[in-house]
Amino acid sequence: MKGRVLALGAMLVLGGCVVQPQQPEQPPVQTPPPSQPSKPIPPAKTSSSPITPQPSKPATATKRPTQFAPPPGGKGRWDASLGVYVIQGQKDLFYRQRTYYHWDNGWYWGVGPQGPWTETDSSGVPPGLTRKYAQ
Repeated sequence: MKGRVLALGAMLVLGGCVVQPQQPEQPPVQTPPPSQPSKPIPPAKTSSSPITPQPSKPATATKRPTQFAPPPGGKGRWDASLGVYVIQGQKDLFYRQRTYYHWDNGWYWGVGPQGPWTETDSSGVPPGLTRKYAQ
C-alpha cells in the first residue's frame, strides 16, 4: 500500500514538471496618432425605390455529396437518387453502411458481396431501393 501511495505521489510531482513550450512574444500593435483630424465619410446615396430581395434559386439536380463510405474495393458508384452505392459488374447489388443489399424477386442483405444472404422485407433496405423495386 505504501508503495502505491509513494508511486502516486511521485507521479503527481513529476506531472507538475511538464512545461508548455514558450510562445514567442509579439509586441503590441501600435497605431500612430492621426496627423490630421479625420473627415466624416458622407453616407452612401440611396435610390428612391426600395430594394426587394430576390428569392434564392432552388437547388437543381446537382450531385449531392455522399454521406456514406464507399464499399471495400472501390467497385461502387454513388447513386444519390437511391441513396446507395451501385456495385459495378453485379446485377441488382447495392451497398451502404457496411451492408450489401441484393434484389432477386425479393430483398436480401449480407455483409459481403457474395453473401451469405438473409431474406428481409422492404423495411430492411434503404428507402431509395424500395421505391425503385416497388412491387
